[in-house]
Amino acid sequence: MPDPALSQALKEAFASAPSGTVILDTLEIWHPSFTEPIRVVRDHADLTARLEAGAPRDGGKQVTFTALAFEFSPPPVDTAPVPEITVTLDNVGSDITDALEGAAISQQVIEITWRPYLSTDLDGPHMDPPITMTLTDVEADTMRVTGRARMLDAGNKSFPSITYTARRFPGLAR
Repeated sequence: MPDPALSQALKEAFASAPSGTVILDTLEIWHPSFTEPIRVVRDHADLTARLEAGAPRDGGKQVTFTALAFEFSPPPVDTAPVPEITVTLDNVGSDITDALEGAAISQQVIEITWRPYLSTDLDGPHMDPPITMTLTDVEADTMRVTGRARMLDAGNKSFPSITYTARRFPGLAR
């Protein structure tokens, strides 16, 4: 099933793999305890690229993604109730592990955003909007950080978001 969020240029790059164009996967990891987001690119050199205008942090600005080896595959476009993937960051430094350890003890979620760029066009990600997932089950050792990322679990969200109690709504009590 095709993903309508992908740009036409990225669809062509996936389909034909032109020799002069490289798809650059980037990840942005964010937690409210961070002073700035952790931004990495799966490449051998750092990448300076423009974020989409609607980005929650630094929208429309050029930012630097640090080169880092990581394993990641986009979530499948299928009928699974909550798409889930595994993200592995290799050869991480103490700055990333310390930041993730600090985030792990809080009650707030760690967000991870995937933005694919084309090496021939760095004026914005080639997915609109980019995919943002919640990072859970994070494990770290001296060389590797592994976590599971999942999309918003809309099936387990309360709707409406109001909890009806007898105290707030006395007509419910007999």
